[in-house]
Amino acid sequence: MLVRNLVSKRYKETPADCQIASQALMMRGGYIKPVGNGIFTLFPITKRITTKIEKIIREEMDRIGGQEVMFPVAMPASLWKESGRFDSIGSELLRFQDRSGSDMVLGMTHEEASVHFVRDVADSYTQYPFMIYQIQTKFRDEPRCRGGLIRVREFTMKDAYSFHTSQEDLEKYYMECYEAYNRIYARAGVPEVVAVASDSGMMGGKVSHEYMLLTPVGEDTIVLCRECD
Repeated sequence: MLVRNLVSKRYKETPADCQIASQALMMRGGYIKPVGNGIFTLFPITKRITTKIEKIIREEMDRIGGQEVMFPVAMPASLWKESGRFDSIGSELLRFQDRSGSDMVLGMTHEEASVHFVRDVADSYTQYPFMIYQIQTKFRDEPRCRGGLIRVREFTMKDAYSFHTSQEDLEKYYMECYEAYNRIYARAGVPEVVAVASDSGMMGGKVSHEYMLLTPVGEDTIVLCRECD
């Protein structure tokens, strides 16, 4: 489609109400439109870009045996109370009540939903191991929205959950996922990414890696060894 036929609006000057450089460039180019703090509408050209990225992710997840599912956005708070995270997670988790007065949460991650799904479906050890994943819009009441689409309140996440009968098998599959993420970044054309050991944070777990984009305008500092990486 010709650019002139795309539904969008482009600006020569930076919008007066935008102070973030990357966000200003995306607004000027007709990629996004702010709806609220950390909430954006994506224009058709941006949707096409995200669809291509999602295609790469799906291919790499399927390559390591992943099966795509779709969990609900709104969940009963009882699932989160069972895991203990309803109380341990702060105001980032959006809590509300439905019309009947039942406590509900808006999903910012779906560990609870994945366990609820699996414990009634995979009831025999012969069904293990397996991995399920989804690509879904989520909401986290982020206190510091900045960086355009980098730190937002509503976002699209690919989250995956694998289930195993031994720690050894889990750790082996973890490395398969690790390599899959490396391929995703390479195929998406983002070679300036390095993986570093990180804190699992509210997600929990024994081992975690964080993929860092090397840039002089970042908010973290890392040390890299030229001898062993």
